[in-house]
Amino acid sequence: MTAAGIARRELLASSIALPLLTSSIVWPSFALAATDAGVTPFSYRAPQSALDDLKRRLANPRWPENETGSGWDQGPPLAALQNLVTYWRSTYDWRKTETRLNRWPQFRTEIDGLGIHFLHVRSKHPNALPIILTHGWSSTILLFQKVIDALVDPTAHGGTAADAFHVVIPSLPGFGFSDKPTARGWNASRTAQAWGFLMQRLGYDRYVAQGGDWGAFVSTMMAKQRAPGLAAIHLNFAQTTPAKIPAKLLPDQKRAVDAMKAFQEKSSAYFMLQATRPQLAGYLLADSPVAQAAWLYDLFNWGTGVTGNPDAIIPRDDMLDEITIYWLTNSAASSARFYLENSSTMASPVRVDLPVAVSVFPDDLPPARSWAPLVYPKLYYWNELSRGGHFAQFDVPDLFINEMRKAFQTIRMA
Repeated sequence: MTAAGIARRELLASSIALPLLTSSIVWPSFALAATDAGVTPFSYRAPQSALDDLKRRLANPRWPENETGSGWDQGPPLAALQNLVTYWRSTYDWRKTETRLNRWPQFRTEIDGLGIHFLHVRSKHPNALPIILTHGWSSTILLFQKVIDALVDPTAHGGTAADAFHVVIPSLPGFGFSDKPTARGWNASRTAQAWGFLMQRLGYDRYVAQGGDWGAFVSTMMAKQRAPGLAAIHLNFAQTTPAKIPAKLLPDQKRAVDAMKAFQEKSSAYFMLQATRPQLAGYLLADSPVAQAAWLYDLFNWGTGVTGNPDAIIPRDDMLDEITIYWLTNSAASSARFYLENSSTMASPVRVDLPVAVSVFPDDLPPARSWAPLVYPKLYYWNELSRGGHFAQFDVPDLFINEMRKAFQTIRMA
């Protein structure tokens, strides 16, 4: 999220003039199938030289001294990061992840002059509901790796054919295997428009969208823009806090405001840097895998809600999957730039008039249910769960899958 964005809880349309995607959206009437020339198959195999170089860099880092504070107060403790780096160098196997990733159909297509990478996994069930899932930072498409199979093939994972989804998972611009923008303008609003084009290009005339972190902002903007065919959205990072905080607060409102204040005071350093100096973030991270690991490891720690032991919540291999993609694709600066692109377009929550479903995981920044109707007048589902954090797709995939089934049950019947 962005410093102003999380603080003021909103995503509005950008004021930057865009050559193709303007405030008056003209949606295309065409729809290309995944086999057409506009969509090309993709798979990724890291050059062995890149993996060898990674091992070489990990073998000889120059470490700082021990922290003077306690726990993670000053960032990842030296011993914890050294353990992670040792595991990355000696035990973690990127090739296993690569094989797993490449078993799902992947594609690339150009939208608004930018190459967009995405997974497109169709269900065998003919009445499956298409869904576009959007990740955020510090994650990639692999955030969803534990939920894809159950969403696509529910009958093999405790569900019924009526729970099936056709799954589309794009890489955000500047993240992973999507192209890196070379000019300003690729914010959440423009990305939302691109996702609308993508779903049309894939031939989906009715679908739903889901997102947490930046994915929640993109999905919200898709609803705000009324992307053709979009029937509803689901958010696991809903934004309900108004720009002007009232003097008197209900208990759930105070909880949301206090949580935001604590985040700003204790955990937002990365946020400020990426929103104001993304190129500097690139210089700091692009030449050192240890620095890249520390940068993301710190966020995984915050996102679990169990400060000081993220490995107990998110498996170490899962965190390193994400860290390794950022490293291999040199995405530190380009992903950080997404913060800059959105930092000037935040003021208050975005009101949308499409149906909205919300899942609230307890170890994430909480939205206030009492404010939600002002932002989501067609809110039809709200569930506060007993466990899970900012990366719920990783730490509680079973709950996330169940939320997708329950949240969109009403939409399927409409």
